Amino acid sequence: MWKEEWKKLLLIVAVFFGCFYLPIDNARFAGSVTESLALVKWYAREHVLLCLVPAFFIAGAISVFVSQASVMKYLGAGAKKVLAYGVASISGTILAVCSCTVLPLFAGIYRMGAGIGPATTFLYSGPAINVLAIVLTARVLGIELGIARAVGAIVFSVVIGLLMHFIYRKQELQKAKVQMAMPQEGVKRPLWQNAIYFASMVGILVFANWGKPVSDSGLWAAIYGAKWLVTAGFGAVLGWVLVGWFGVKFWKMAALAAGVSLLSILFKNPIVSFAVGFAGLSVIAESEKGETSEWFGASWGFAKQILPLLLFGVLIAGLLLGRVGYEGLIPSAWVARAVGGNSLWANLFASVAGAFMYFATLTEVPILQGLIGAGMGKGPALALLLAGPALSLPNMLVIRSVMGTQKTVVFVVLVIVMATISGILFGIFF
Repeated sequence: MWKEEWKKLLLIVAVFFGCFYLPIDNARFAGSVTESLALVKWYAREHVLLCLVPAFFIAGAISVFVSQASVMKYLGAGAKKVLAYGVASISGTILAVCSCTVLPLFAGIYRMGAGIGPATTFLYSGPAINVLAIVLTARVLGIELGIARAVGAIVFSVVIGLLMHFIYRKQELQKAKVQMAMPQEGVKRPLWQNAIYFASMVGILVFANWGKPVSDSGLWAAIYGAKWLVTAGFGAVLGWVLVGWFGVKFWKMAALAAGVSLLSILFKNPIVSFAVGFAGLSVIAESEKGETSEWFGASWGFAKQILPLLLFGVLIAGLLLGRVGYEGLIPSAWVARAVGGNSLWANLFASVAGAFMYFATLTEVPILQGLIGAGMGKGPALALLLAGPALSLPNMLVIRSVMGTQKTVVFVVLVIVMATISGILFGIFF
């Protein structure tokens, strides 16, 4: 008993001295605090609403509407390896979301019975195998880095998953035995109906976050110009699905659609309409009985677990490293000096720094452009590209809450080691 009380006392004393000697008069510390708050503000504006809210609803839908037998068939511990890792890597590639947005989806499939290997393959492939980011890398940083990033990310996603499966093979074998003994669940609706339901939500997630391309012409630019119309179209499909197949009352969805349309005309700000649309959907889903209410409950459960950890992680990342073009407690000059050349240290430092930094989608390219201009080697550049977009401090905190400390540490170490080795090899040949 007294041992526990001494721990509490020491913690109180440590916090007291931390507050007592807080260096608020130091310019760098004060600037770092400002940067941390600015990054959290930016994250709340740009990612929470457009990225995470749709992802929470998709994750909730996975846990309620996708049968556990289906997850185990394609991604379970006993599934065929080619099928499991193929499905996991392709699913992540199609979504092409950031390292934080993929987390609710990863948590959903992992809790539904996906094996540790396919689940971590999906976790890595979502943010790493981003076609637009790879194309931008090739155009801005050179074709060699673009190709190396594409090949490395695809190979990484599968190899890391296989290594995770091998390391925890005893647990996976036990999980496979348990899954084989589980009774088959009844099918509530045809597969094609669930496919349209999920496609509508994925469409909302993808097109609401469609970034502005470098060029003002071409296919990407045309899609960007119509992104909110396409998003609204997917929203209409989702409403139709909920009424027709999930038993939601028509007048509720009609009232929500009318309200969102009116707001889009009055405010001419799609973000307002988007926010009101999901708020209204939450109220409707919660008010219904049965599986629709369960959908909202599961989505809310993921939000409660993941969102606080993400925001805390972003706050710490901003304090240490700042935003793009700004500095935190760690001076950018230190980073630039540490990643010059192609030594083991330079590649390892780039991998570790990339793993702990928070990169919004596509921001890694201008960051690397500046570092390369300051003397960063091509090997460390590739190492950061392979470790950075797939990991971040906020990302690690959430992964730990899903699969535990040990597996999280192993996953992070595998990414860092493989990124370091890839950087060294790339630096030798280029």
